[in-house]
Amino acid sequence: MSEVKSVKTLENRITELEKENKLLHETVHHLTRKLFGRSSEKTSVLSVGQMSLFDEAETESNPKAVEPDLKQVEGYQRKKFDGQRKELLKDLPHEKRFCTLLEDDRSCEECQTTLVSVGEEFVRTEIEFIPAKVRVIDIYRETFECRSCRKNNLPYMEKAPVPSPVIQHSMASPSTVAWVMHQKFVNALPLYRQEKEWKTLGVELSRATMANWIMVAARDWLTPLLQRMHQKLLEENFLHADETPVQVLNEEGRKNTTDSYMWVYSTSKHCKHPIRIFEYQPGRSGKYPQKFLKGFKGYLHSDAYSGYQKVEGITRCLCWAHVRRNFVEALPKDIHSPEATLASDGVRFCNELFEIEKTLEGCSREERQSERLKQEQPVLEAFWVWVDYTKNKVLPKSKLGQALNYAINHKQELMNYLLDGNCAISNNLAENSIRPFTIGRKNWLFSGSPKGATASAAVYSMIETAKANGLNPYKYLCFIFKELPGVQFGQYPEFLEDYLPWSPDVQAVCK
Repeated sequence: MSEVKSVKTLENRITELEKENKLLHETVHHLTRKLFGRSSEKTSVLSVGQMSLFDEAETESNPKAVEPDLKQVEGYQRKKFDGQRKELLKDLPHEKRFCTLLEDDRSCEECQTTLVSVGEEFVRTEIEFIPAKVRVIDIYRETFECRSCRKNNLPYMEKAPVPSPVIQHSMASPSTVAWVMHQKFVNALPLYRQEKEWKTLGVELSRATMANWIMVAARDWLTPLLQRMHQKLLEENFLHADETPVQVLNEEGRKNTTDSYMWVYSTSKHCKHPIRIFEYQPGRSGKYPQKFLKGFKGYLHSDAYSGYQKVEGITRCLCWAHVRRNFVEALPKDIHSPEATLASDGVRFCNELFEIEKTLEGCSREERQSERLKQEQPVLEAFWVWVDYTKNKVLPKSKLGQALNYAINHKQELMNYLLDGNCAISNNLAENSIRPFTIGRKNWLFSGSPKGATASAAVYSMIETAKANGLNPYKYLCFIFKELPGVQFGQYPEFLEDYLPWSPDVQAVCK
């Protein structure tokens, strides 16, 4: 009996080691794919709005991109510009440039008679780049006096008004501060590289000076607008939230290597105004969204992070793109293995949901909810039956097991998007909003201080909200820094309404 028991023990141990070995192989495959493979989840169907941060050339390439095509015209070929290309260039200034004969060449080779112009023909269109130029503006103001009063020994003088500066006691202009912000927060160009760029233009502008400009301008002119936008955001019924780590130096009582967080809150696609607000906080505690979203009552789209549970009075809608991503990550190296079939089934369920969502984009709120219940609910019911059946066939700690457990543990929050036609099936809106920050972070790596991180959050908020409202971010920043210093918004906060991105005046000049 002891030998049988010993054999049984060894068999159990072998089974355990085989499971452990399988998990280790899966982990190695997953980490190798994360390190060396593509970062995108490119399978047969990508969920709406998802795109890799890398492989840009491969992702963005399009054999059908607009180029001049060739049209055969009786004996020769000429280039005909497609209407779409003309549309792309219509807002740019156009200049006609003529190629002509020199005076000495305007004679007939046969009889030497002077040639005269009889017409012109179009050859091609080119886009010309004009490098940036810097100029110094010396501002003077005139003084006027009344000569009549002067004769009567009652001198009357008046000075012309001068626009308020964007930064007191500084050579910064609205366009300069806006350009520094645009380069760093739109083009992800760190200040040390901007310092070199300014030097090539003949200006010795230190990164410390530019950093100070960003912090002062963000504090004085962007933050008041941001507070107004925050009030508008809390009045909406559908929001998105996400967060990402950021390294901030010189935080009191914390090591420089400790992770801080940049949070982003966005209004949903069907809200009145597109708003994107970034907020720097030293941690990831749920108390931060709880404080920021105080007063909000509605649907909050997010990932499954438990910190959002502290926000009171909301209905959480979790992201089906995350569910899909988990199944994609569970795809094993061996595509013929049983696990590959099971993981692929999970991806296919998610793909089917996203495909249906594409067909509902033009629907009204009521129509979308009705169609979801009609078309998507049966898919979801089949998905949950499949999940319950499959969970007992895989190792709980495997990638597929984790993907299934994620879905099971958050079933209610994943189903909540069916409650209202204006809810979203994914949190891609917030993830896409935070993407410019994550790209910029790869270049500038960290914020030098909490004040710098707060200023960065304010600038990202204004830029991403401007983009969401169809504005040119640089033009919008110029407009703010030129106009707002002369507005008494401290006494009359309602004046700020005219400077928000959706204001008709802003829309008219900042497109």
